[in-house]
Amino acid sequence: MTEEIQPTEFDSKAFLQQLTTRPGVYQMYGSDEQLLYIGKAKNLKNRVSSYFRSTGLSVKTRSLVSRIADVQITITNSETEALLLEQNLIKQYRPPYNILLRDDKSYPYIFISDKERYPAVRFSRGAKRKSGRYFGPFPSGGAVRDSLNLLQKIFRIRQCDESFFKNRSRPCLQYQIKRCTAPCVELISADEYQQDIRHAAMFLEGKNSAVMDEIASQMEKASTELNFEQAASYRDQLISLQKVQEQQYVSGMQGDADVIACALQPGGVCLHMLFVRGGRIIGSKSHYPKVSVEETEEEILSAFIAQWYLSAQREIPPYVITSAAIEDAECLEEALASERDKKVKVAHKVRGERSAWQKLAQTNAEQQLGSYLANKKNIYNRFLELQEILSLDEVPQRLECFDISHSSGEATVASCVVFDRNGPLKSDYRHFNIEGITGGNDYAAMHQALERRYKRLKKGEAKMPDILLIDGGKGQVTQALEVLDQLEITSVLVVGVAKGPTRKAGFEVLISGDTGEETVLESDSSALHLIQHIRDEAHRFAITGHRARRGKARKKSVLEDIPGVGPKRRRELLRHFGGIQEVERASIEEIAKVSTISQTIAEEIYAALHPDA
Repeated sequence: MTEEIQPTEFDSKAFLQQLTTRPGVYQMYGSDEQLLYIGKAKNLKNRVSSYFRSTGLSVKTRSLVSRIADVQITITNSETEALLLEQNLIKQYRPPYNILLRDDKSYPYIFISDKERYPAVRFSRGAKRKSGRYFGPFPSGGAVRDSLNLLQKIFRIRQCDESFFKNRSRPCLQYQIKRCTAPCVELISADEYQQDIRHAAMFLEGKNSAVMDEIASQMEKASTELNFEQAASYRDQLISLQKVQEQQYVSGMQGDADVIACALQPGGVCLHMLFVRGGRIIGSKSHYPKVSVEETEEEILSAFIAQWYLSAQREIPPYVITSAAIEDAECLEEALASERDKKVKVAHKVRGERSAWQKLAQTNAEQQLGSYLANKKNIYNRFLELQEILSLDEVPQRLECFDISHSSGEATVASCVVFDRNGPLKSDYRHFNIEGITGGNDYAAMHQALERRYKRLKKGEAKMPDILLIDGGKGQVTQALEVLDQLEITSVLVVGVAKGPTRKAGFEVLISGDTGEETVLESDSSALHLIQHIRDEAHRFAITGHRARRGKARKKSVLEDIPGVGPKRRRELLRHFGGIQEVERASIEEIAKVSTISQTIAEEIYAALHPDA
């Protein structure tokens, strides 16, 4: 077999192609595995891409980029969490390219005194010496000031200094613009003011459903009375409340745990670890062990935990949280407890903050595995093996794969996805809305899609592929051969990808379009992993196109196609968030705060609204 290529520098193009647009933290490493730089981003793809543009980089940034050998990311639930995790990591590792804060400031808090009749809501940083309640930490002073401004706007609580407050004889401008209730001249009673303070504290604790319900009711009332400007104002308040109340999963109050998630795909597996100490995520690490296709997620996790903790002197926390149930969890607990000299719990079913850590680890495992599989070296080696298996004279340059999706014949859509030696070439993906056939006739649908696609390719719309992969058996292969024959295209090799007798991944049958010969590849074959990857991508892209077409044809809300989300839940969702756009922006945890939405339903809603997440 041809010798594997060795990468000489960081392949930024392949890495960025698979990078998520979610918020998170990125860590840049040099060739000696030295951590060079840590940064955070609201959109990881946009932020990391900016380092690899050809112009406009500062001298410092060019120096950093020239040393990059690897980039590791940790996805977070929000930009706030990314900020907190970034600061945790910078304080721990102090990378040379980060601008280290000279005064090493602590996190800022919001403070409410319990010693005054009319307490103010104040910014606080440093030691907690005063008697009262502290809320936070917040990622920056700016975040605290934004929150104080919002609290003042919604609850009209004073923020003035004591000397100013005690020497007023008439209300100040804040009262005139409805940002304060003028407790300085007692235009509000102490009891009423304390009620506003209580509501503000509930809001800062995240126990703000009553406040939000009231605003939602006011929004509905204003809308009913045709006071649309006021209704829009209430809607904006709801949106602001949603953004400010983000739960601090990265910087909680207590808990030590290692969280281990497993992502398993044809061609690889990623085990991602989050290290939580004192309730804060202090770091993460990804591993890519070699496993056979027969091994399950549970078996991989069990073997990894034993090897990671018991074969080396590593810190063992009181909790090890896994992404799947482990059959021999009790045995592992005994072994880890013996090593640690204290009780250790290996858990899968967790709730609250631990559940959020678990989901975050799983998201990171899936993202990291996608980047790993898209690595240029890995993909090229797969192309090399595909050349050998199909007995081709040259390494193929371009592959295309087609799939069909419909619901009982309704809104049939065909997908065409394209791979080259860099992996998925998404700019060349195409959807085909199938018309004029009997509903459910997949052969006719495939014939129409192929005919439309290859007529365009003959006219020079795009490059011809070397290999055309068809997700299906001999019948679908026949459709492809007929189309290519009619169009007099002889340069494209047709290969069918049919499910094997067991219909399980790893046992697919390849059908040669030239001879009809069937081939079953080894389950660990790199060529098979490449074929599975492009086949699964064609399937995903077809379903996405079908759902979009079906939703447009029905002229319904996207929420209506989600199982378990009836009229009442749709109404409560829109009422809670103020509009469908804000529902789409919300996290699973924020959706679950709606009174009629369970955690399970929230996960289904999020998955339906983010099919590519």
